[in-house]
Amino acid sequence: MDARGNVPERPASFENGQDIRDLAFDYACSVVGFCEVLMAQGGLGRLMVPQLLNCSLSFATMLEEARAAESDADFISKCCIGLKECRESWTRMRVCGRRKIGPREGSHRLIEEGNELIAIVSAIIRNKKRNVAAKNRRLREEKERAGAAQRQAPGHEFRLPNS
Repeated sequence: MDARGNVPERPASFENGQDIRDLAFDYACSVVGFCEVLMAQGGLGRLMVPQLLNCSLSFATMLEEARAAESDADFISKCCIGLKECRESWTRMRVCGRRKIGPREGSHRLIEEGNELIAIVSAIIRNKKRNVAAKNRRLREEKERAGAAQRQAPGHEFRLPNS
């Protein structure tokens, strides 16, 4: 809460990927605004609203779910699903732009934002996969070294004293 008693919409820092989640949230809010215009204009644009809303909101939601992933594989999976939703949203916005459905400047701005988000999330997934592979390689090498050391250690025979 700030000095005026307002509750901030996001944490004060951008730790743990908060900035990409904020960008996804802002994108979803912008798409909602675009869809409000489509609904008011009626016609074919009105038919596109439900699916455009679903994929745009799902993108932001999946990135939030990825934050609470139970494993690296779960994180990657949720990010990949979010990326698919973002690509769907971006494609639907491109259709709106090309067919001049809805406000032109709004669709072009959202197409650019969607393209940037796709690039960012793709990089996050690529980097996470690379980091997980490196971690798994290190663990495998450590396990192999430990096994080799154990095989090379001299065996000890148990003897009773004075026997």
